[in-house]
Amino acid sequence: MIRLIGYFFGIGAFLVLGVAAAAAIYLGHVTKDLPDYEVLNSYAPPVTTRVHAGNGALMAEYARERRLYLPIQAIPDRVKAAFISAEDKNFYQHPGVDITGLGRAIFVNLQNFGSGRRPVGASTITQQVAKNFLLSADQTIDRKVKEAILSFRIEQAYSKDRILELYLNEIFFGLNSYGIAGAALTYFDKSVTELTIAETAYLAALPKGPSNYHPFRREKAALERRDWVIDRMVENGYVTKSDGEDAKKQPLGVTVRRGGSHLFASDYFAEEVRRQIIQRYGDNALYEGGLSVRTSLDPQLQVEARKVLQNALVSYDERRGFHGALKTIEIGGDWGEPLGKLEALSDVPEWKLAVVLSVDGNGADIGIQPAKDGGGKVGADRVTGHITAKNMQWAYRSSTGDRKSAKSPEGVVGPGDVVYVEATTEAGEFRLRQPPKVQGGLVAMDPHTGRVLAMAGGFSYGQSEFNRATQAMRQPGSSFKPFVYAAALDNGYTPASVILDAPFELVTGGQVWRPENYGGGSAGPSTLRLGIEKSRNLMTVRLANDMGMNLVAEYAERFGIYDKMLPVLAMSLGSGETTVLRMVSAYAVLANGGKQIKPSMIDRIQDRYGKTIFRHEERTCDNCNATDWEDQEEPVLTDNREQVLDPMTAYQITSMMEGVISRGTAAGKIKLDRPVAGKTGTTNDEKDAWFVGYTPDLVAGLYLGFDSPAPLGRGATGGGLAAPVFNDFMQAAMQGTRPSKFVVPEGMSLIPVNRKTGMAAAEGDPDTIIEAFKPGTGPAETFSVIGGADQYIPPEEILKASPQANDAINRGSSGLF
Repeated sequence: MIRLIGYFFGIGAFLVLGVAAAAAIYLGHVTKDLPDYEVLNSYAPPVTTRVHAGNGALMAEYARERRLYLPIQAIPDRVKAAFISAEDKNFYQHPGVDITGLGRAIFVNLQNFGSGRRPVGASTITQQVAKNFLLSADQTIDRKVKEAILSFRIEQAYSKDRILELYLNEIFFGLNSYGIAGAALTYFDKSVTELTIAETAYLAALPKGPSNYHPFRREKAALERRDWVIDRMVENGYVTKSDGEDAKKQPLGVTVRRGGSHLFASDYFAEEVRRQIIQRYGDNALYEGGLSVRTSLDPQLQVEARKVLQNALVSYDERRGFHGALKTIEIGGDWGEPLGKLEALSDVPEWKLAVVLSVDGNGADIGIQPAKDGGGKVGADRVTGHITAKNMQWAYRSSTGDRKSAKSPEGVVGPGDVVYVEATTEAGEFRLRQPPKVQGGLVAMDPHTGRVLAMAGGFSYGQSEFNRATQAMRQPGSSFKPFVYAAALDNGYTPASVILDAPFELVTGGQVWRPENYGGGSAGPSTLRLGIEKSRNLMTVRLANDMGMNLVAEYAERFGIYDKMLPVLAMSLGSGETTVLRMVSAYAVLANGGKQIKPSMIDRIQDRYGKTIFRHEERTCDNCNATDWEDQEEPVLTDNREQVLDPMTAYQITSMMEGVISRGTAAGKIKLDRPVAGKTGTTNDEKDAWFVGYTPDLVAGLYLGFDSPAPLGRGATGGGLAAPVFNDFMQAAMQGTRPSKFVVPEGMSLIPVNRKTGMAAAEGDPDTIIEAFKPGTGPAETFSVIGGADQYIPPEEILKASPQANDAINRGSSGLF
């Protein structure tokens, strides 16, 4: 018997040793290529890049995985408790693997064997960290063994809080959100500290299977799972029973946060910032780097820029007539379903899509597009309204030529037509609207720093993502002329120099170029000031010809209007192509006294660790951060920027463009209670209408035109179309600010002259104007005309200037050349 027992014991011992050997060999094989868990020390997950406006408001977020990394100290205890209750209630007790939980899972799975039910898991939070960070998601025995071994090692190397921190920042919650902070923002638009018990429990329910507990498609399952988590929180003592019951009575309350731009009217600006970051640092830095970007955007000015440009585009477009319905749908059944599936302009919330239900001589009855829930399902509400005949009268005229002008609403729309409408002040009444075909761009900038404060790239980003403020290459027309005149003033001419305004022709290669003034005609000899104020093409060409186009090209490139300007005379009239941003930047140099400007929409960029990697401000101030006042000298801001234009020249051209506002092509269009300078621009055939102008503290510029350049119509000039938009914007921008004056540089002489002849004004002369002269210059003592070389100037042309010119001729001092 003893021998038999010994025999069996020997066999048993052999089997145990065999199993142990096999297990050792297996474990050796499994652990041979085990990942290094020390990589967790350098964990740097993809993190959301956040873009902020100048006042700190969140403007946009960009991420492949919406994640904001939070240290464990910043995560509330309630949030940690919810996830521990849902995933691993013994987290703080087990060594990496929960043996009790594992045994329970095995028992349950054996009971359910063959039932078709999904196997119950027993992975601890530590095991999930090992799987998510170091292993694949393969459902194999090898992977589970590796997971367990790594879990034991991770527990020995890291604290429980560090493991939980890694877990809460890595897990996927659905809707492209990763980590608890990103999930809180995505699902509830809240920070983790603001989450309620119910919200926290729902988020803790998601890691088990986000698609299984979708807040809209599987709301019932989501509520059941959330309530189960709440019960576990109560059971584990993290929440009182009464609080738990109250939490279970609450709805899910999910409000899905959209990606992209978050700040109203900032879409074009945000997209331009996005492109610049990619150009500077690459895609990965933007979508994974967790950058913190502070932009120069002024949200209030941005709203005004959008408003004035949209109003101008809509006003012009409606004057040209109705383009017709967007499309036609069936209205025999539930019109809300097909209407709800159409995409409206997301960034024009004032306008709603509507379908015409019936129409008669008094107007049209309409159905308003129903809202969609977070899952994209069309809501059940059906709202109707009415467009009165008066509120669609502008549409009686057709812009397409497909029909004659209508005489009543019945000739404009019919049942089933889908159109845009905007609510009026009268309840239930709407006005017919249409997205304009004409477009434009507007930029506002601080002239002292180059910070872009506002940018409107078109009517609607939802309609077209093409940014006409930065991407559209357009001819600036006469708005380029100030830089021709600035080059002249910087090289010996004065505002009182006289140029011949008379027909001009240039013969090259057998072709004849004959520029004309807008509206035709000519005024004879006139001063540079009059040439700017009245925007005389012939004078500008003669001036450029006298200086030489190489000099004009040099100044245009110095101001950043063109990278390489072709030095031909036609370019002096703004026939080259540039952008609104470049033109506004160039005018900013005139406004700030000639200092170089580097336009920027980004003030500062910080990496995920808070280190500043870019700063736009290059000026320095050594003593600006003094902690105490000890009778020291006031700090001085050191400006090392290049002086690209003589400050005296900058003031002279500014003074001349003040005349554009008061007496010239923009007269009566700009009504500000402070000094303002600017210039209109109208291209050939009125294809583009420009205005760029500035006060001492703000520059703004814009153009209006079709994307495929086409005539805007006779009389559609920079003064008639663009200047009023500039005025509306500046009126809003300057509201509540203190007026300031353009600073006259020290050493300049202010002398009264006759604004037609440029000569010293006689006492009582009604055409007297105060002109600014640099040291060593002044009004001409003789009447001299620039641009008349080799050409006979008829006396009647000279007499057009003024009687004083005639007196000069009679004195034998005409000096014509």
